[in-house]
Amino acid sequence: MADTTACGLIHMLHISEAKALPGHRLYVRFSDGHEGEVDLSRELTGPVFAPLADDEQFNRVEVHALFHTVTWSNGADLAPECLRELLDRQHEAVA
Repeated sequence: MADTTACGLIHMLHISEAKALPGHRLYVRFSDGHEGEVDLSRELTGPVFAPLADDEQFNRVEVHALFHTVTWSNGADLAPECLRELLDRQHEAVA
């Protein structure tokens, strides 16, 4: 998800902060100030995400210093746009 400024410049969405929460949820804050909790318990499927079923592995989440994505040491990562879509969809379902 990208925003454009009055000058037409594109601002790419980045992750500013990520923190693991119980139940395979993440607190995320985006570069545009939007923040919230994303439930990933049903989203982490496939071989690269399988190690994250272990709470200890999941809790090692980091924000990649260069790419500003959510990442784990096993190479799994999630793009900011994906997390924002999930966050918005999950919050709409609750409302």
